[in-house]
Amino acid sequence: MTEHATAVAALTPAIADGPQTIKVIISGGFAAVYRDMLPEFERSTGISVETGSGASEGAGPKTIRHQLANGTKADVVILSREGLHKLNEDGRIRAGSEAGLATAPLAAAVRTGSRKPDIGNDVALRKALIDAGQVVAPSSTSGQYVRDKVFPRLNLPDTVRLTLEARGTEAAEALRAGKANLSIGPTSELVQESGIEVVGLLPPDLQLVQTFTAAIVSDAQAPEAAKRLIDFLSLDSDILLAAIKRAGMERPRG
Repeated sequence: MTEHATAVAALTPAIADGPQTIKVIISGGFAAVYRDMLPEFERSTGISVETGSGASEGAGPKTIRHQLANGTKADVVILSREGLHKLNEDGRIRAGSEAGLATAPLAAAVRTGSRKPDIGNDVALRKALIDAGQVVAPSSTSGQYVRDKVFPRLNLPDTVRLTLEARGTEAAEALRAGKANLSIGPTSELVQESGIEVVGLLPPDLQLVQTFTAAIVSDAQAPEAAKRLIDFLSLDSDILLAAIKRAGMERPRG
């Protein structure tokens, strides 16, 4: 058992009924770190994990909120804090179970091999967006922010078109396929995609730093096992901190 797994075992009491299966629904923001760490969690605890995916916010059947409202069962959700707030409003989250796992700022990306524009300040970002013409973002928290805050603030001409795709993976595919020339999204989603390259972070005054948070669903079938997973993802072990860093993320401050 690794040092990380040993620490979790000490933090969380053993499950009385032995190994269980838990169900997780996760958005794209923390997905790379989760995939890196999940095998160790299953190996060290004997708990099996079934993983589904969904958008933190937005409309339509691909959102976590829609899935839970329409009968999809889950023990744990991992999504942006903004999306979690709406699940709390729906009464779908167990009180006191939330844990902030990592933060991710917004960045821009281009197709691999394309020229990387300067986006270091508002003027440079505005020029990059105008030159790109076609821009894509996920329709979740980050895309809504780009649409409602970034574009109006930069007073962009009508020649700049923003397309919101249901998921970050679909936004990356649109960029790879040439349907867009620039993509904006959380660093943690952009760095895990092949065929695209991160240009840099959005300027500080246009930045949105999202906190990706885990919580236990109110009607969870295996709440004790769910808590063990959240504890596992919350420890500051070297292996987990390295995975967070690889994803362009940081632990929440304060």
